[in-house]
Amino acid sequence: MHLTLRPALFWDVDVHTIDLKKHKASVIERIVTRGRWDEFKEMLDFYGKDTVKSVVLNARWLDKRTLSFCCAIFQIPETEFRCYKLAQLNPEHWNY
Repeated sequence: MHLTLRPALFWDVDVHTIDLKKHKASVIERIVTRGRWDEFKEMLDFYGKDTVKSVVLNARWLDKRTLSFCCAIFQIPETEFRCYKLAQLNPEHWNY
């Protein structure tokens, strides 16, 4: 099985130099936060649901929309995510 990386999604690196096993956390986080639905499904097939779930649970930062999406997809409360716990330690002022 192969994972196709869209160059526009990885604008800051050469997609041909990405090692999908070595850089899996970065690849998964980038696709989850900025990718399309078809890229997300392809990534799930490539890495497996448990691996993707583990990576997003341990991500240091996810935006609110991505966090809500991951909560719904993996059926996990937001309080289980590392990024949520870190955000609680560093509250923002006037967070709308």
